[in-house]
Amino acid sequence: MSKGAILVTGGAGYIGSHVVKLLGEQNEKIVVLDDLSTGFEQSVLHGEFIVGNTGDQEFVQNILQQHNIESVLHFAAHTIVPESVKNPLKYYRNNTGNTRNLLECCSKAAVKHFIFSSTAAVYGELETGFASEETPTAPINPYGSSKLMSEQMLRDTSNASDLKHVILRYFNVAGSDPDGQIGQSTKEASLLIKVAAEVATGKRKKLLVYGTDYPTPDGTGIRDYIHVSDLATAHINALDYLRNNGTSATLNCGYGHGFSVKDVIKAINEEHGSPINVEENPRRAGDPAQLISIADEIRQKIGWQPQYDNLNFIIRTSLDWEAKLAKQ
Repeated sequence: MSKGAILVTGGAGYIGSHVVKLLGEQNEKIVVLDDLSTGFEQSVLHGEFIVGNTGDQEFVQNILQQHNIESVLHFAAHTIVPESVKNPLKYYRNNTGNTRNLLECCSKAAVKHFIFSSTAAVYGELETGFASEETPTAPINPYGSSKLMSEQMLRDTSNASDLKHVILRYFNVAGSDPDGQIGQSTKEASLLIKVAAEVATGKRKKLLVYGTDYPTPDGTGIRDYIHVSDLATAHINALDYLRNNGTSATLNCGYGHGFSVKDVIKAINEEHGSPINVEENPRRAGDPAQLISIADEIRQKIGWQPQYDNLNFIIRTSLDWEAKLAKQ
C-alpha cells in the first residue's frame, strides 16, 4: 500500500486535530495547514505545522510540490449555521471559493486522493427526517449550500482527472478524544453538547434551547450525534480505501439514530450530577426538525466500525475535556 505524504487542511481545528492524532499514531507523513482562525496549534500532535490559508494558491501549490503530497484531507471551513444565514458571502468565500482554489492546486500537483469534510446540512428539510446518500439535496442555509457546491466541484474535478475522492457527510459531531489529549476548544462554540458541557462546568451561565414546538415527540429538534473519534476513524478508513484503488464515493457518517435536545439535556444532567440552567427560545432560521443518517453504505464500502455509539459516553468525554480546560 502506498504511504505518500498527506496534507490536512484545518488540521488544528476540532475534527481535523482528531484525524491528525490517528494519522500520527500510524506513523503517516503529515503536513498540517491551518490559518488558526478557529484552530489551536497545541492541538496538532503530529506532523509539520504550517500557518496559512487554503485560498492562497501560490502558497498551497508550493506546499503540495515541496512535500510531494499524495493525499489531501480537507477540513478547513466555517461551520456555524446561524452565522451563515447572517453572513452568507463569508461562507461562499471561505468554504466554496477556497475549496475551488485548493482543487485547482491539487490538479496541478497531480494529487491522487482527496477526502472532503461535508455535512448533512446538504439535505435540508426532510419529509421523513432520515437521509441516505440518495436523498435529494436541498440545503436550507448557506452553510449547507457552500458545502454542496464544493462537493459538485470535487466530483467534476475527479471526472476530468485521475483524482479520486471520498466525500463524508457528517451528522452532528460531538465529544472529545477519550484519551484526553485533545478536544473541542472552539471559542464561542454553538454545538449543543459542547455548549451544555460549558454550562455544566460553569463557563457559561445557561444553555439556550432554540425551538420547543417542532413536530417531534418532545417538541425539540432531533439529531444524529456522532463521537468525533469515530468520525476521525472514518477518515482513516476512507484514506485506506482510496489507497487500495477504491472508486470515488459520497458517504453519510452517522450512527443511524437520533436524540432530541431534551434527551441531550437529560443525559448531561445525569453525567454532571445536577441539572444545568436552560432557557427556551424560539426556533432559529435554517434548523430542520429532525436529521438522522441512513449510514449503511459507509460500513459496507470502507469498513467503518464505530466504537463510541453511546450518548452518555459522548457527553462524558465532553465534560472531561471542559474540566481539563477549566484547570488550564
